[in-house]
Amino acid sequence: MKSGDTDLLSGKGYEIIELLQGLDVPRTEAISIACLVCGNEMTSQNIEQASGLRQPEVSIAMRPLRERGWIEERNEKKNTDKGRPVKYYKLIVPFEEIVKTFESKALRKNMEMVEALEQLKELSGNGE
Repeated sequence: MKSGDTDLLSGKGYEIIELLQGLDVPRTEAISIACLVCGNEMTSQNIEQASGLRQPEVSIAMRPLRERGWIEERNEKKNTDKGRPVKYYKLIVPFEEIVKTFESKALRKNMEMVEALEQLKELSGNGE
């Protein structure tokens, strides 16, 4: 990653983060998604540098993305045998599909709220 890549999240990335958080996506998860959308394949360290997240936050944020099948994670050994292998992450699902997942969730939630409101209206009309 080049030194200028710490600006990876300017513009589009910050907008993605803000919109995802508005949909109740956890902050670290939203940041990680934005990094991968804007940066293609990235190491955990690249994500840390671009986002300001700490290493444990990146690992925790990647878990639900991996469980949903949205990312591919691979380990690559460093040139020396010392230390942990470097983790690489990349989206394997188009961002549009991820957006559709959040859209479906939001629509379901709204429908549940409408149903609850209808039930409340019925109860208020019964005089109980």
